[in-house]
Amino acid sequence: MSHIPDLEADCAACAALCCMALAFDAGEDFAIDKPAGLPCPNLDADLGCTLYSRLESAGFPGCARYDCTGAGQRMTQELFAGRSWRDEPALAEPMIAAFAQMRQVHRGIELLVAAGRLDLPGALEEEREELLIAHARTDWTRDSLDAFTTCGVSTRLAAFLHRLRDWV
Repeated sequence: MSHIPDLEADCAACAALCCMALAFDAGEDFAIDKPAGLPCPNLDADLGCTLYSRLESAGFPGCARYDCTGAGQRMTQELFAGRSWRDEPALAEPMIAAFAQMRQVHRGIELLVAAGRLDLPGALEEEREELLIAHARTDWTRDSLDAFTTCGVSTRLAAFLHRLRDWV
């Protein structure tokens, strides 16, 4: 079976990608509008959040609830060797793209691990394991992530999850 990556966020090992890459709209979850690709104004020079200890009371409960499932630090450390868009602005665009792709990979892993707790018949369990192997690679590159998002694995995962109705 594949090595399952850590699915818990480690913000200290990330480059504040959720605070830069993601967009949010002012409302009950976020106090301000922020377009994708621009750093949150609450980021400090070290990529820490100046509101972290009081996100909810400052109007950012969406930030407090957000979880990248470890995609941010994995992408930052493995694909970009710890480099940051803040130190190398030319990395912003490729990091945004890779972060979105790695979030998709980690979401798939999360769903496939959960499906592993079901009492699936042999054929479905084999399919689950094949999909998990495809998602839980340890050798991701920017090119392999690009290829992954277009190779049909997402469609196979969606079809697999749809067939789990009778076991949930």
